[in-house]
Formats: sequence, structure tokens, C-alpha cells
Amino acid sequence: MVIFFHIFFLTATTFTFAFTASVATAYPTVRDINTADCELATGGENPIPIRREVYGDGRIFDISHMYRSDMPAWNSKHGLGQFLWLPASMKNGSLANNSEMKMSVHTGTHVDAPGHVVGRYFDAGFDVDTLDLETLNGPALVVDVPRDKNITAGVMESLKIPKGVRRVLFRTLNTDRQLMFKKEFDTSYVGLTMDGAEWLVKNTNIKLIGTDYLSVAAYDDAIPSHIILLELRDIILVESLKLDCIEPGIYSLHCLPLRLLGAEGSPARCILIK
Repeated sequence: MVIFFHIFFLTATTFTFAFTASVATAYPTVRDINTADCELATGGENPIPIRREVYGDGRIFDISHMYRSDMPAWNSKHGLGQFLWLPASMKNGSLANNSEMKMSVHTGTHVDAPGHVVGRYFDAGFDVDTLDLETLNGPALVVDVPRDKNITAGVMESLKIPKGVRRVLFRTLNTDRQLMFKKEFDTSYVGLTMDGAEWLVKNTNIKLIGTDYLSVAAYDDAIPSHIILLELRDIILVESLKLDCIEPGIYSLHCLPLRLLGAEGSPARCILIK
């Protein structure tokens, strides 16, 4: 499933055109992600945009990943690649700049709907537009997972998540290893195993699960664990969260996927508020 904005056809040659060259010409203000994290520099004839991760005097944290050509994509050695084009450009005489985008709906920070892994739910229309916004927004607990383990049943039990908690974001070794900043997909990422998923469903009230790589489930258990979590249609999965500077504790989570009719997943902008 892919997103089309102003649907258009791209030849293989166009698709493989280096995104860095596109940035240099079509998007000259896009700079290295690590060079800008403070404030927007305004004033003067040539203001410089600064890209922030923290807002509101340190109270609001953007936990969504910036979309980049070199961000990892599922089972790809080459990263996402070019996903953004500027067919209508003011430099070329257009009255306005008008970008077009093409990528998988499971790219970067995104949510999964039940139809992602359960065929009958996909056919019945359980897409991202049917997900409960109340579940996607509210108090959330950020927990640190032991760094040498997948999220097994034993690990889930050891975390001692209070019974009433409904939203949990798992900060794992994936964050320490900066896996979301490495182009090549890494199958050794940390995620929920089958027994961990089963323990969570049977022993907690958790209805939203967030993790810090492309799948909430460990690579070897990816589909079975997803099925366990999505089968009852009451748990929402949020994947590829940016939890680098987030301390464990309670926050207010706000996560909004796009209203993509028929899509089993969607990019999402997610923030935490102290």
C-alpha cells in the first residue's frame, strides 16, 4: 500500500535519481538533521529555518521521525530512497511550489490498523480511519526495557506496569543503537516476542503499544505477534517512535494518523507533553 499525492507515474530511472541532488536543487533549505534542534531564526532577508525536537519551554517533545531518503525501510539495504519530488516549481515558472510524495504507509513513525495482518479485517474495512482517537490520545507510560532482551513474557512481567495503564511506549536498545538513523534495515532490532504479546493481551489493560523501530514485534515473530495484538481490534500499534531524549515516566501522548480510506497503516505525527 502506498500513498499517492497528485497521482503520477515514475519510471525506474526517475525513481533511482539521487535524492541528495534533488535536495540541492528543489529543496535547498533541507539541511543535515543533526544541525538544527533549537529555534526558528527569523528576521533579515534570508531567515534560516531551525528544526526542533522540543517545544514549549521543554514540555513538548516531538517523538516522530523526520522523513529522510536514508531512513530505514522494511527489509531494505538501501533505505527509503527518493520519496519527494517537486514537479511544479516557482523556479521553473510555476505560480507556487507543489510537491508530490510516494512511499509505503508503514514508513517512519506510523500506526498499524487491524487489516495490516488480518485479511478478513482488511476486506471488512478496518482501516486507519476506524482507529479510536481516544486511544491514540491520552496519558501514556514510557518504560525502559532491559537492554539485552527482546520483550518476552518474562520481561513484560518484570516491568511491573500498573494494571490501569492503557498506553505504553517501550524505549529499547533500538534507541541506544540509533537504528532509525541507519539506512540498512537491521533484523536484530528489539521487539515483542509471541509469548510477550500473549502476556500483554492476557495480563494488562494496554490498548496502545509504541516502540522505537519499524515493528513492535521481533523480526522472527513479526507476523504471529502482530496477529496476537491486532486480532481483537482493540489495540493500536505505533511504530518507529523517536524516544532518544525521553525519560521514563508518565506523559500526555497525542498521536494523529492520516485519514486514509482503505489503508491498513498511516504515517503519524506523535508528541509527548509533560
